[in-house]
Amino acid sequence: MTSINPKASTRVAIVSGAAQGLGRAFSLRLMEANYCVVAFDIDESVMDLPVTAKLIADQSQRLDVQAVVKTASQLGQIGVLVNNAGKWKSTPVTSDWQTSLDDWDEIMGTNLLGVMLLSRAAIPHMKLCGGHIINISSYYVLPAKSDGTNPPDTDLYSASKWALNGFTDAWAKRLEAFGITVNGLCMGAVDTPMLRNLFPSGDLPVDLLEKVLQPKAIADQMMDLMLSGRTGENIGAFVGEPVTIGEQPPLHKRITG
Repeated sequence: MTSINPKASTRVAIVSGAAQGLGRAFSLRLMEANYCVVAFDIDESVMDLPVTAKLIADQSQRLDVQAVVKTASQLGQIGVLVNNAGKWKSTPVTSDWQTSLDDWDEIMGTNLLGVMLLSRAAIPHMKLCGGHIINISSYYVLPAKSDGTNPPDTDLYSASKWALNGFTDAWAKRLEAFGITVNGLCMGAVDTPMLRNLFPSGDLPVDLLEKVLQPKAIADQMMDLMLSGRTGENIGAFVGEPVTIGEQPPLHKRITG
């Protein structure tokens, strides 16, 4: 009699930057969808998340990434990777040399190197049964619908998100044969600690609080996108508009809108 490995039917999702905000919402939504969720963050509060497994790890460090993927693979079949961890800070082009280099290492280490490391570690496992890679980007890479898009003092953050398009596009084309979809979620202002930290009081202005996007809505959008089977797209979410995946755009507009 052929034995059945129970882990083979267990769906596992990895979420980076999961301690708070969007990462926490993604993790909880995937748990609701009956995934085993491996959540990690450099923030120790990730250990409070009610998910299958949680680790304190830095996705810009190869050994940390390998430990995360090993933990996930031991739980079952890796079917979802949410590249959520990211860093934002003001980086004016007039910064001095050393500040510019330090800022580059900090932002690109997480926003690009970390995405590359984690994805390359997880993809060999995902190729076995297919799945979904979600790259968390920014509405900066889509046609502007409001003021504040691509602000002049965040050149490195903006550059990292535009560069993420290269990963999304190339991976979608390469991995489609293995049943793996790859998409970017590109949202405007979301009520997260990252956004609130931009204000001295930690509170959002009343006019923004009334219309800001909510993490749960973005997490639901992610699930709808996964169920759609679409790939190679940047999916927008804009303040003041319904959060949906919308109609599929023509091929030449799927990454930059």
